[in-house]
Order: sequence, then structure tokens, then C-alpha cells
Amino acid sequence: MHHIELLAIGNELLLGLTEERNLSWLCYALTRAGGVVEQATIVGDVAEDIQAAVRGGILRRAGLIITCGGLGPTDDDQTVAVLAHALNRPLEENEHALALVAQRFRELYEAGKVETPDLTPERRKMARLPAGAEPLPNTVGTAPGVLIHVAERTWVCALPGPPRELQPMVKHLLLPRLGDLVPLAAFRERHYRAHCQDESALAPLLRRVAAQHKEVYVKSRAATYHVDTTFRLLLATRAPTPAEAKARLEAAERTLHAVLERAGIALEPTSGGDND
Repeated sequence: MHHIELLAIGNELLLGLTEERNLSWLCYALTRAGGVVEQATIVGDVAEDIQAAVRGGILRRAGLIITCGGLGPTDDDQTVAVLAHALNRPLEENEHALALVAQRFRELYEAGKVETPDLTPERRKMARLPAGAEPLPNTVGTAPGVLIHVAERTWVCALPGPPRELQPMVKHLLLPRLGDLVPLAAFRERHYRAHCQDESALAPLLRRVAAQHKEVYVKSRAATYHVDTTFRLLLATRAPTPAEAKARLEAAERTLHAVLERAGIALEPTSGGDND
């Protein structure tokens, strides 16, 4: 299966000036849409580091490499130019991207948010894309996203850094096409609460469940020690079909109930996943 790799870009992230919020959100959204995320990385605004991360993903045969950040009009917004170099493609003004940028600045000018709608060199910079790239409309900010077909089974998607711009683009433009970019699997999860005060006592019981259901991910979430301690448990799996995924979870759930019951540990389902 051709997996997905994520790359957040920005010196401000590594300096701790801006909290990185895109990677966890993307992992959650892409996983539940059926994608398989295998790697997420943060790099600064260093061309060599961005190139190395993208080329590494291609060598690892990633089906989709998603970058976050660096699409704007300033000099340190260099993601698109670096992608062009990493992919050995010329950087050129994209007619569709230019129209999108022009439209956004007209809208902002008419709303009184910018002084002029003119396409300055800095604004035109956001319409310079690698040859053959497809611009993705940005309905919140000004810089279009970029989708590039790199090889037979590899795509690169460059998204804006601000979550308020990235999330609508992913929801409305990327997720509906995800199955055309990478193979999808049915992902299902179930969440529980185990009434147990000691995670070290819970661990061997969960190990027993995992050993019997190797295609199901079994995980406990730690908690602080007190008299009413409970631990959150997760069962999750991927399968070719939703029915198969559900069947795997139901089998693992039966084992989980039986193992914990013998140990005198009460288990109850909670919200947060597929508990139907």
C-alpha cells in the first residue's frame, strides 16, 4: 500500500514561536478517510532540508507527500520553489493560479481588507508553480494550494500553513479525491474505559488480547494515580472493507471483555470512535 507522509515547514515551528497544529489534525482526518500515514516531520525554512524530506518520501515510495506552510508572498515562503527544484521541474506562472490569486485580492479589496487589488510581484509569486501542477483554490487566505503528479503512484500536495486555510482545503478538495491519489482501507476504532488503578497490571492483559488479534491495534492511555483511576483503551484496525474491519473489532472486543472480566476489571464503551 502506498502510504502518506506529512511535512510541516517553518522556522517559527522549530523556534517554538508557533504551535504546530496541522500534523495531528491531518493524521486524524486522513486516517479516518482510509489513508495510511506513516511519517510526519517538521523542518525549518531550509531548502536543502525540505528537498531531502520530499525526495526521501519519493524514494520510500510514498503515494502522497503533503507539505504544510511556505506558500505565501514573502521571501522565506519558498516551499513551491523548493518543490520545483526537488522534482526537477521549471517554476512558471500558472494561468489558473494567477486567476485565483487575482480573484482573492479583488474580494479582499472590495471588502476593504487590502488597499489595492493590483497583482504586485509579491502576489504574482504565489501563482508561480512547478510545471504541470494543479492549483487548489484557497477560500480563506490568498495562496493557492498545489497538487503535483510526480510519478506513476506518487503525488505531492503543498498546503498553506495556517490551519484556518489548510483545513477547508483538505475537507473540500483533498479528501474527496484521496481515493484517486492513494489506495484506501476501511479504518474503524472503538474506545473504552477500564476501571483499573494500575496500568502495569493492565499491560499483560492487553498484551494477551493483542497476541490473539494481530491485525488490531490495542492501546491504553495513561492516567494519574488516585482512588477512582480509569484508563482509556483503544481498539483500532484497517481492513479492505468496513464489514471486515467491524468483524475484527468485534472479535477483539469479545476477547478484551473476557480477559478483563477474569481479572476483575470492569470495562465500558465510551464515545470517540465506532462503537456500533
